[in-house]
Parts: sequence; C-alpha cells; structure tokens
Amino acid sequence: MGTGKHRAVDARRQKMGSIVVAGTIPLVVALAGTGTANAGRDRSVSATEADRAERFGWTGEADQIAWKDETGEAEAGPSQQWPAAEAQNVRPYRGLYIPEDTLSSLQWARPTPKKEYLAPVDVLHLPVPVAPVPPIAPPPHKLRFGDVQVDAPEWLYREQAIQLNDGAAQAEADIATFLDSVGMERTRSDRIAGQTVGAAAIGVAAGAAVASPFALLGAAMGGVIGGVVGLPFAPIGLAAGPMGAAYGAALMAVPLAVIGAGVGAALGAVHAFSAPPRALGVPPESDGTFSDPAETPTRAGGHYA
Repeated sequence: MGTGKHRAVDARRQKMGSIVVAGTIPLVVALAGTGTANAGRDRSVSATEADRAERFGWTGEADQIAWKDETGEAEAGPSQQWPAAEAQNVRPYRGLYIPEDTLSSLQWARPTPKKEYLAPVDVLHLPVPVAPVPPIAPPPHKLRFGDVQVDAPEWLYREQAIQLNDGAAQAEADIATFLDSVGMERTRSDRIAGQTVGAAAIGVAAGAAVASPFALLGAAMGGVIGGVVGLPFAPIGLAAGPMGAAYGAALMAVPLAVIGAGVGAALGAVHAFSAPPRALGVPPESDGTFSDPAETPTRAGGHYA
C-alpha cells in the first residue's frame, strides 16, 4: 500500500468552495457600491454656510444673518444662536389687600352683616337661579364658623387657619345661596346659614369630647395591634404602632363627631328658621303705633326703604 505526500481533493469539497466564493462576490460588490454611494451623497450635500444661507433666503456672514424679504432686499436680523427657552405662562395674582391679622384669602368676601333686622319667612318655592351669596370675612385674629367665633390658637399655622376660615365661610355662603334660591330674604338666609354652620362646629366639638374616652381605648388597642403586626419587620415595622393608634382613635372619634355635626346643624337650622322677625325700625312719619299694612314701606334689596 503506497503512501503519497499529496491526497486527491474531494470533488464535493471543491464544489462547495466554489459556491461560497460565488456567493461572496455579490456581497463584496454590494458593500463597495454602498460605500461609494454614501461617499457621493456626502459630497453632493456638503455646502458652505453661504450656500445654505442663500438657499433659505439668508444673506450675510454666518454670525450676522439677514433675511431677504419678497422684494429681494435684505433686512437686518439677529445673530444665530441657540433658541431661548419658552417663557412661562405667568399670571400675576392681583387683588384687594387683606390685612395680616385677617385669617382669610377670599377676595370677594363681605363684612359681617348687621343683625338689627330679620325678615319674616316668605312663601317658599322651588329653587331658581340666583346670584351667589358672597362669603363673610372673619374678624381679625379669629376663627369663624358661622355665627361662632373663637380666638385662633397660637399653635395653629396661619395658612391652616386661613384654610379653615375659607372652608367654613364658603360652606355658609353656599347654604345662603340655596336659601335665596327658594325665596328667602337675605337676612333670613344669612341667619339660617350662620347658625347651621356654627351649630355644626359646636356639634363636632361636643362629639369629639364625648368620644375622647373611646378614642383613647381605640388608640391603645390600635397601637398594640400595630406593634404586634410590625414587630417582625423591625425597625421599619415599628411605625405600624403609631399608625395603628391613630387609626384606632379616628375609628372611635370620627363617627361621633360626624353625628354631633349633623345634630348640631339640624338644631341650628330649625332655631334660625323659627326665629321671630325683627323690624328695622319705626316707619317714618309714625308715632310708634302700628299702621295699616298697606302703608308699610316696601322692601328693596332685602331691606325696607
């Protein structure tokens, strides 16, 4: 058996190599053509700053460009620079000056109405569109809840005090607006709205006071349950104790406070609705005796002229 230094080439391998070479040639040609096309495209679009300025209607140097108008004359323009940021849509808040000692932000509020006069209850009807009743501004350094006024505590931040006064005043104004819409005279609607909100505030305080023992019990139970649940996740889980205490106290106090507010509001509204009317004064050209109803002055704008 003879051995040779060279071995005959397998016909199948030779055929496979020819196929690979034949498939590679088109790929090389395609890549070369793409590169040539890109190079040609880059050269074709490359232009100077002056060319671009002339194409888009600009003339002048790169740092001082002038725009051509329709007549072909150049107009001076600002130098090219990075576009400035868009200005914010600022809407200045201007209005009446409210003194620092008045804990309110309601620009359209009115002073506390006088109570020398109280109109009788007229014939009521279904609600009709009426002008909204302006809220009532609180006295200086006071928290005002309807006809109930208390000194603002020192520990209460001014912003929170303003929020409380604004919320109570707006609720009172909404009630007065509804009463106006059903035919009540303004002094009567102000009286009912003020006593409703004030009695509701007293009811909240009374309900919270009654619920204080139950709130303490709920806080203790909630704190214990929260501590037990959060103990395996200490130290972060220890925060569950105070959270549970707050939840337990609120669970006991909030329902009674809401009940007290409802009862107080109902009592205040009934008391103001049934209050006897109060005349503005002795009619002019009268000796103080009662006159004929036909001669009584007519009402104008909620008061008697």
